[in-house]
Amino acid sequence: MKLLQMSEASKQATRHEESEHLQNPEPDQILSPRRSLIVDQRKWWASVLLCLFLVVLGDSLVMLLLNFFYVQDNREDSDQDLQYTGTWTQALIQNAAFPILIPLFFIFRSPKQYPETNNTRFLSFRLLFLYLSLGVLVAAHSKLFALGKLYANYGIFTLISATQLIFLAVFTAIINRFKFNRWIIISIILTIVIYVLGTPEFSGAPDENEEFYNIHAWLTFSGSVAFALSLCFFQLGFEKLLVNTKRYGNKKVFRMVLEMQICVSFVASVVCFVGLIASGEYKELKGDSRRFKKGETYYVLSLVGLALSWQVWAVGLIGLVLYVSGVFGDVVHMCTSPLVALIVVSAFDFMDDDFSWPRIGALIGTTLALGSYFYSMHKKNKKEIMELDRRENNVEV
Repeated sequence: MKLLQMSEASKQATRHEESEHLQNPEPDQILSPRRSLIVDQRKWWASVLLCLFLVVLGDSLVMLLLNFFYVQDNREDSDQDLQYTGTWTQALIQNAAFPILIPLFFIFRSPKQYPETNNTRFLSFRLLFLYLSLGVLVAAHSKLFALGKLYANYGIFTLISATQLIFLAVFTAIINRFKFNRWIIISIILTIVIYVLGTPEFSGAPDENEEFYNIHAWLTFSGSVAFALSLCFFQLGFEKLLVNTKRYGNKKVFRMVLEMQICVSFVASVVCFVGLIASGEYKELKGDSRRFKKGETYYVLSLVGLALSWQVWAVGLIGLVLYVSGVFGDVVHMCTSPLVALIVVSAFDFMDDDFSWPRIGALIGTTLALGSYFYSMHKKNKKEIMELDRRENNVEV
């Protein structure tokens, strides 16, 4: 009995020591608030740079594969219009490859959820409404941009598409209460100029006899509005539903991006698939595959590669919306145009396209536009550290 009492006493003493050690850890085991903030900022920068890389990679692959598809689509040797009229097919391809993200969603660990947000029906209803709304918006701008490319010439389509950043700046100021500073405004202005001067041409542009300056061409405006609204709602969903409600704990994690993209792309794919069937456009797919110069196998591979590239681009873009803002995501997307133009000119030779002086200037301007926005983010991070130091000094006094 004495031995048992002694063993129980020793266990209690050990537990007491462990609890004291946890409550009063050694000084070298504690990260100071300043050091912790610096570490978090470095992780944040790494996430931003990763998403930026995905946007550049996705944009480049999409434009390369689109040009390859149009070059191999043997329409100039047929009686049909030179333009590829499968607009629902194009819209579906942009969203249909989301299942590849599902394994990644389960690979990335989820932070501990707060108990009060685990079983909230109202939160689930708001998330469902958000995903449905965003899915319809994404399907809409995918379809409308495809129609714009079908009917508007290169210059008109580029000018209209550039307005998406203007719409986004207006919408995000109203919806997201986004605060602009002079560096962000400079970046937006430079980005619009860069996009107009540096956007790569594509071999699927309509000929003069196929250009129509009617309601179809101006539907690109509607596509720009839908794209701008979708980025605003992505940001709103992250801020109000996934971050502020602490559904994923107290941090912004990449798993949020994957959840958003999977759910939204699923809804958009359903909308586009219904449109594909209802319009009868699916009947043209067999003829398109037979007309492909490289054969049906390359036709399928090009569509699969295009769908995967769209997902790479979308994940990077939505990641930038989560970690920074929708404005920064669109700035990065539009600033990639001169680099993509350089890649397209190097890979293809059509329409007397070359990397002219305006595009060289746009490529140089890209560093200024992105540098201006990066400087704004650097100042914000530096201000957070200074405010933390000031609070610590006040506490010590």
